[in-house]
Amino acid sequence: MIELRGLRKRFGKVAALVGASFTARDGAITGLLGPNGAGKSTALRILCTVLRPDAGTAAVDGIDAMEDPIGVRARIGVLPHNANLYANLTARENIAYYAALQGLDDAAGTAAVDRVIDTLQIGEIADRRTKGFSQGQRIRVGLARALVHDPRTLILDEPTNGLDVMATRALRDVIRERRDAGCCVLLSSHVMQEVAALCDRIVILSQGAVAAAGTPDELRAATGRDDLEDAFVHAIGAGAGR
Repeated sequence: MIELRGLRKRFGKVAALVGASFTARDGAITGLLGPNGAGKSTALRILCTVLRPDAGTAAVDGIDAMEDPIGVRARIGVLPHNANLYANLTARENIAYYAALQGLDDAAGTAAVDRVIDTLQIGEIADRRTKGFSQGQRIRVGLARALVHDPRTLILDEPTNGLDVMATRALRDVIRERRDAGCCVLLSSHVMQEVAALCDRIVILSQGAVAAAGTPDELRAATGRDDLEDAFVHAIGAGAGR
């Protein structure tokens, strides 16, 4: 489970987060939405132990990201925006490197790499250098890298950005499988169709704080809008008027 409480972060005169608090539960896909500049990326970077907040706490399974960042990293799988693969390594080598970083020894690491290559159906490209990979190939390798140590918490930043229809459907199936296995999935996206198709619960950030949170049906009911996109626009409008 992910718990963020009272997160505050400034970059000079810019307040990126002003007391954001939300929870993402196990066995559920939680969508993190917001307009550009709402604080989504800052919240994710704090959660992934890349940034330290000025105030507040971020925890995974009760482990504080500031007090024990290594403990948090061992429990999360992260698919960052654009995947950021090592271009001169093969897909298999990219995944194996992350397995080693997570402490998997040679035998366990090899088995884990083979498992995620099979799960994500990337055997045909596994031994090619990733330089020149398509966006869909990069995303699948990035997700394999995030899943290689079988984390209970998965953090995905715009995972279907640039994917074609078939690649998007395949990725959604993997995400749902992780949810059904009891994992906590936190998904940041600008694609409302993706959010509506995947998310059990939605958190909407606006101006660095939570403007609304709930299931898609709860958000539609609370805003009086039948369409989820209209509910989102209404929620961030209300947040802008705080």
